[in-house]
Amino acid sequence: MPSNPRTWRYLRDRDVQQAAMVTALALVLSAGLIWLAYLVHVCRIAARSPLVPPRRMVALVFGRRLEGDAPEHDYQQRLGRALMLAQQSQVDHVLLLGGSSDGQCSEASAGHAWLQQHGLPDHVRVELEQDSADSLENLRHARLLLQADGAELPPVALVTSRYHLARCLLLARQLGFTGLPVAAEPVLPRHARYVGRLLLESGYLMWIDLGLRWAQLVGHRRMVARLR
Repeated sequence: MPSNPRTWRYLRDRDVQQAAMVTALALVLSAGLIWLAYLVHVCRIAARSPLVPPRRMVALVFGRRLEGDAPEHDYQQRLGRALMLAQQSQVDHVLLLGGSSDGQCSEASAGHAWLQQHGLPDHVRVELEQDSADSLENLRHARLLLQADGAELPPVALVTSRYHLARCLLLARQLGFTGLPVAAEPVLPRHARYVGRLLLESGYLMWIDLGLRWAQLVGHRRMVARLR
């Protein structure tokens, strides 16, 4: 679920509302401890994820809301990690993810321009996914692009900010990817803003995971299908 005005699209959705009620009930019954468990998981993934994939993979680079049609700080770090992997021949196929951020260009196209300005090697294949509004749609559309003409889904490196990795990893696995997290930042930041990001992401992850588990338990096919 995004943290911009598009959030309202989700809050009006009955399935999302049901997942939110299940999550709220779990929070009350656990006296908030379940959120702590998700926070520990998010922090563990954030701290332990590597900077390079163990073998050559397609790099899926998650976009982020632009500032003046240009990548902001977190997105620049993600792009910088992808650029380093390309320059070191760790990847030769980069798929930039992200639709419009209410500006003149998409997150993916702004990311592509940034990579070209900073020395992306000519041999690296770059594809743009420009129709999505959130991480789940990013991955759905990426899957369609990578399976074009009946191709087998390749292993992917999920390149994003450390706070975002746990959510992307969960969604990727639900959608059938063999995905491994690759962190944008060299180390896990410790400042207050980043702690806030980790807390927010643990809430998002809890909401998605508990909603999916509930849907599977009660046989709610429509909710389950949304993560397939």
